[in-house]
Amino acid sequence: MKNFLRTIIPVLLVLAMCFGVGYMLGWGVGRLLGKKQTVVVLSTNDMHAAIDNFPRLATAVAQCRDSVATVLVDAGDRWTGNAFVDMAAEPRRPIIDLMNAIGYDVVTLGNHEFDSGAPYLDKMMSLLDSRVVCANLVSSDTAKFRQTEPYAVVVPEHNARKLDVELGFLGVVTNYGNNNHPDGNDESFAGLLFPDPQQTAADYYERLREECDLPIVLSHMGDDRDSEFAKKFADYPLIIGGHTHREMCDTINGVRIVQTGKNLKNIGVTVLRFKGKKLRSMEYRNVPLATYAADPVFEAKVREIKSAPELLAPVGEVPSALDKVGLASLVNGAIKRSAKVDIAIYHYGGIRLDNLAKGGISKADIYTLEPFSSQIYTMRMTPRQLEAMIVAKYNDTKNAKESHRIDLFMSEPYTILTDSNDEAYAVVFPTLKADKQYRVAMGDYIYKNYEAVEAQEVERDVALLTDALIDFARSSHIAQVSNKKLQSVRMTQK
Repeated sequence: MKNFLRTIIPVLLVLAMCFGVGYMLGWGVGRLLGKKQTVVVLSTNDMHAAIDNFPRLATAVAQCRDSVATVLVDAGDRWTGNAFVDMAAEPRRPIIDLMNAIGYDVVTLGNHEFDSGAPYLDKMMSLLDSRVVCANLVSSDTAKFRQTEPYAVVVPEHNARKLDVELGFLGVVTNYGNNNHPDGNDESFAGLLFPDPQQTAADYYERLREECDLPIVLSHMGDDRDSEFAKKFADYPLIIGGHTHREMCDTINGVRIVQTGKNLKNIGVTVLRFKGKKLRSMEYRNVPLATYAADPVFEAKVREIKSAPELLAPVGEVPSALDKVGLASLVNGAIKRSAKVDIAIYHYGGIRLDNLAKGGISKADIYTLEPFSSQIYTMRMTPRQLEAMIVAKYNDTKNAKESHRIDLFMSEPYTILTDSNDEAYAVVFPTLKADKQYRVAMGDYIYKNYEAVEAQEVERDVALLTDALIDFARSSHIAQVSNKKLQSVRMTQK
């Protein structure tokens, strides 16, 4: 217990000073921070345009900056997930304006930064005041996408006085999606190459170490890949991560790996204390933004962004509160009705709302539920082909975060049979006939990116999924949507 107290009390003192609660503790925190070699790195990741929390974020950042040298960074996926940002008059721009107003110092790129294609991302990056770093991105056409910096060296300052310490932030993004690029459709990454992020970070270490006192990885690889990297290469003391939406602070092979979760529920606080230029200690915690008062200036900015009447008006009524399964049922109902098929299929990662309350459903809800402008593909498939696709996805070794779970939701029930090692080997379809070919429709992400998708008579439907959802919401068929689970997993002896 004594050792625990000796460790935690200094952390509480520094954090208390940063976040304006020092008076509650009654400690001489000011003297502790007077050495001018304490730096707080505030971090966000996977905010997905959750602008409702920006007023509280603004308060937290301002309080910390008032008290100590502060650096504010983001680990990617700043948009895709909020209709008021994604469907704005200038799509994505509102999140850029809010980040500029708060004053981010360094950001890296997530996979969703590329959702509107490289040229549009290049335009948005030119509007961002912070430095954008990504070491494992190579542009083959710099007229369409300017080459990003691999890293940025920051000299923290407080009250216009610079500290005698330099932090280096190296950015990397996942290339573990389809065709060695981040998760997304191939066309979004045209003209770009993504070398291995782990090897790239390792290759840059010595160069970055020569230019700064503390090299830090700003990663959008995911905690599983961050952990792999830490096991192989322990020289970076800190990885500020994203992509997998975890609230975490793990130490692997002496490397601290942190994430704040998603949707700006938390802000990451890393307290770095130096003796001269040498790092003496590092403490981290996720601080809930709900504990802060909202900044009134940012509240007004958010209200203005969310004032679009065409997005707010209800287009239909949800008969009961829907969870993730119910939302999958809603999406598949819309696909099946629009494409006039026997079977509709959608994937877990494409459902961007966690729940939806009973009552009116608006275009804002629909565009937030499905923010990708997904297209619908129709085809003919046999139960054997459906089985091969489901088994391959369940056993996915390339995208470990998506494997060994129900990933593919279908409008028809099925059960995955697994062995004692939780490896799928068969799928049972109680309502399908083995010798029949069925008309099937699915989102374009499944068709273009999932392995073992074999089908006949493949066609792209004229309707976008969002159009299908709006039409479905206006129809009487929405009353049939429920949270009933149609998919399951059962272990058996193979």
